[in-house]
Amino acid sequence: MGEAPEIFEDDLWKVFPVGLEPESRGYQTATILGEKTYVIVGSDTESSLSIGIQVFDKSRGKWAIPTVLGTKPTSCKGHSAVLLNKDRILILKQDSTPDDCTWLLEVDTEFVREQKKILKTEVVAWSKGVKGDSPKPLVISGPSGVGKGTLISKLMKEFPSTFGFSVSHTTRALRDKEKDGVHYHFTERSAMEKEIQEGKFLEYASVHGNLYGTSIEAVEMVSDAGKRCILDIDVQGARSVRASFLKAIFIFICPPSYEELEKRLRARGTETEEQIQKRLRNARAELEQGRSSGLFDHLLVNDDFEMCYKSLKKLLGLDGSTEAICEPSPKMVESPVGHSVLEMNEKVLIHCGTAELGKASKNLFVLDASSLKGGAPGRTRGLNMYVGDPFADRPNGIKRLLDPCKLSISTN
Repeated sequence: MGEAPEIFEDDLWKVFPVGLEPESRGYQTATILGEKTYVIVGSDTESSLSIGIQVFDKSRGKWAIPTVLGTKPTSCKGHSAVLLNKDRILILKQDSTPDDCTWLLEVDTEFVREQKKILKTEVVAWSKGVKGDSPKPLVISGPSGVGKGTLISKLMKEFPSTFGFSVSHTTRALRDKEKDGVHYHFTERSAMEKEIQEGKFLEYASVHGNLYGTSIEAVEMVSDAGKRCILDIDVQGARSVRASFLKAIFIFICPPSYEELEKRLRARGTETEEQIQKRLRNARAELEQGRSSGLFDHLLVNDDFEMCYKSLKKLLGLDGSTEAICEPSPKMVESPVGHSVLEMNEKVLIHCGTAELGKASKNLFVLDASSLKGGAPGRTRGLNMYVGDPFADRPNGIKRLLDPCKLSISTN
């Protein structure tokens, strides 16, 4: 893979020679979209592990350092870049693990356009590319004492490889026997407030002076592990998730009656009378919203626990004899190294190594981007990568696509 020279405003619109060594700047690519050129700069030195973004606006003749949203990739020894779907740049990192190879820099997606209006500045957003799809997360809500925690625990016990919990964040202090990253992600208030402002949380709330919330990354990590994420949150949190980008199934668990709920709360014997009254007031409001707001897709009445659990499993398509509700997300076949890329009709041809032309098919990967879903601030899913020649029925196709002159346009 060649390396582009350092780009300056005066010579941006000249033809960039391929193969020159930039002075102490590592490597970079330049991708043109309309009047703007997106320059992605990286470094392979240990002292600088970040990837920087610069944007040149030809119509204004000015450079801009954009606001960068999303989880940023770490740097690598090199990367290739190619414009995809006219709204994002596909980045293939060299010498990376299979699950860290593919990233997308969104430059004109709906999410980016919305953020530009809000922030009133140039915005780009990173999202990690993941092969395959993941099942919709479950948002399960219900008033305190309704038994939703017991239902979730039984579901997790019966199907441990199918479901997973997102670990919430909190600014409260760590308690005895609690472990950071297991019970909660314990964080400083200033750090959590900054990430909330950056749009990295699906929902959050202030409880007794401390912040609690569910981060987008926590939910995505469960999906990355091939499991279906369960979010056990209150009605307010469910409303925030419904308004977010996340496509989920919303389930509300309610008691057979308000009187039965009060009976269950008192039977627990864990709260004072004042705490019970507060929970009952909150429960009344949650029951009204859960039943009538249209927020939830399904409503289950927990009158008889076993019957309610059976209904929950039926709703999720589980018959109790298998854990095949969702297959683990397949991984990339391998991480292409020393590659060049070319986009053609929503398919990206990746040429690896320096094999002879007659053996080129053994070094070809095809990344099908026709079924992309999601994106920043979460993951971009639906990528499909396979080994082989998509133009096997066209004898001259491979020779044309592997022409170095053609490939130099989109490599760095």
